Amino acid sequence: MIAYLSKVLYVLTERKKNLLLLLLMFALTSILEALGIGLIGPFLNIASNPDSIRKIALLDWTYQELGLQSSRQLVPIVGGVIIGVFCVKSILYFFSKSYIFKFSFNQKRILMSRLLNAYLIVPYTFHLSRNTATIIKNIISETNQFTQNCLLPLLNATANFVVVAVLLILLAKTNLLLLVLILGVLVPTFLLFQKFGKKFSKWGKIKSETQKEMIRVINHGLGGLKETRVIGCEPYFESQMEQQTHKYARAATLFQSSQLLPRILIETTLIIFLVGFISLSIVFSEQNLEDLTAVMGIFAVAALRLIPASSQFMQALGSLRNSSYALDMLYLDLKEIEKEELNKRSEFVYSAKREKSVNSHSGKSQAMTFFNQIDLIDLTYRYPGTSDLALEDISLTIKKGESIALIGKSGAGKTTLVDVILGLLEPESGDIRVDEVSVYKNLRYWQNLIGYIPQSIFLLDETIERNIAFGVPSKLIDSERLDKAIKAAQLEELVEQLPDGIKTGVGERGVRLSGGQRQRIGIARAIYHEREILVLDEATSALDNETERLVSESIRSLAGTKTLIIIAHRLSTVEHCDRVYLMEKGCVVKWGSYEEVVLEK
Repeated sequence: MIAYLSKVLYVLTERKKNLLLLLLMFALTSILEALGIGLIGPFLNIASNPDSIRKIALLDWTYQELGLQSSRQLVPIVGGVIIGVFCVKSILYFFSKSYIFKFSFNQKRILMSRLLNAYLIVPYTFHLSRNTATIIKNIISETNQFTQNCLLPLLNATANFVVVAVLLILLAKTNLLLLVLILGVLVPTFLLFQKFGKKFSKWGKIKSETQKEMIRVINHGLGGLKETRVIGCEPYFESQMEQQTHKYARAATLFQSSQLLPRILIETTLIIFLVGFISLSIVFSEQNLEDLTAVMGIFAVAALRLIPASSQFMQALGSLRNSSYALDMLYLDLKEIEKEELNKRSEFVYSAKREKSVNSHSGKSQAMTFFNQIDLIDLTYRYPGTSDLALEDISLTIKKGESIALIGKSGAGKTTLVDVILGLLEPESGDIRVDEVSVYKNLRYWQNLIGYIPQSIFLLDETIERNIAFGVPSKLIDSERLDKAIKAAQLEELVEQLPDGIKTGVGERGVRLSGGQRQRIGIARAIYHEREILVLDEATSALDNETERLVSESIRSLAGTKTLIIIAHRLSTVEHCDRVYLMEKGCVVKWGSYEEVVLEK
């Protein structure tokens, strides 16, 4: 349990000290509740026999101080005190419960933002081994599971534990024998329920894994809707979804049904014991009936609170077990991300020259400038968990305004080299310098110089305007820069043809646009963000010849004004490049002009 709590505290973000305030509120509420219940016995006693106040020192003193004429006059005063205690207790209970909800759902809000931020900034290699469905599930489903079935039950269990403990102390003061009998009910029920612990964990794991699979099936089925519809494989995805939903429904049903057991067992057994105790006491005990009534009054009211409190406490423990898999997922991901961030620098071996370069230039507050050239110096990289080098001692120089091409067979290392240039992968050794300044001095400034245009452009389900000004709030979009980007990417004709112009929606993933139009929006996006270096990763390979010609014209029109780094399989698309680099097995084996590398190949 200690390990479980340590994970919860790690996943929780801020304001952990507020938990102490909650505990104090729980304790005060429980004490007031016990005080109110404890006063019910004496109240019933004096209500049936007002003269008995003389036997209770506090009540007798109050009677004397108030100068009352009759014992009966004290009854409504005692009743008013009890009412006041319960009213204060109820108000505190309401505010403590409301605060629990506020605290828990704020934690969910913060945790979702924290996870999204972590997944966005974590090293790119983290995502190479992760499925998107898992990440979506963690952000949406597991945070909800953590809030609803871990944090809320944990706080409620704490509150109910305090209530049960205080009520048991009260009962011990009232009648020790009856307390022993009640414990004889609660303890076996608790032990029996704890035997379900592994089952709860198993059902929680099934629910979590099936939710991930359901997201994956939805992504696959709807993500390739055209292929799904044309091939006619809808039943395949429907069958997969049916399998996962069946597993989820069964696990959820078993868990929710088991959560009913504590209240049923405690309520039934406790009533049997109470009724049996009263019956036997009347028959075999010589205890005064009035005293027995007072004792039973306390136990009756205490039982009304004890039954739900104890059953909710056990249910909360079941929820904690059920959510343990979700907690582990969040905990391990956050730990791994933290570890990645802490070890980020230690993963790379910087040369002495790089260190000297980094330390000899101005502070981080200045943006990186690019006037002359980019130097790739002895870049070496290997993917985590592999022994073979993906890149080995890559060195080349790119002048400002030049266009270079990277060619070679699949697996030659072209995309890996581009990912290193983009700052997504950081090299095992070597350096990238812009005008003699290492980009690793501030990677963000380097990335602010680069525009990336992949083979498949990611488009938001938004307007053309919002897709070009990607990541910029609507009110901050610069219309002059937008027009310039549209012209440079040769999108004017398309925009003029559309009824709503740049306000036209492109559909999810740009389904309302052709492949060439999507690529040109990608080019316009890079130009809008005023990126001086454009990296084109197979940007025309998926297009037909005519569309490729149009996109290539858009790219050629940028030559001289932008520095272009192009990966291409179609060699005709790199004829205009100043230099071509041929790569094999992570190495540059030949470079020169198009004629020298391609025509003499």
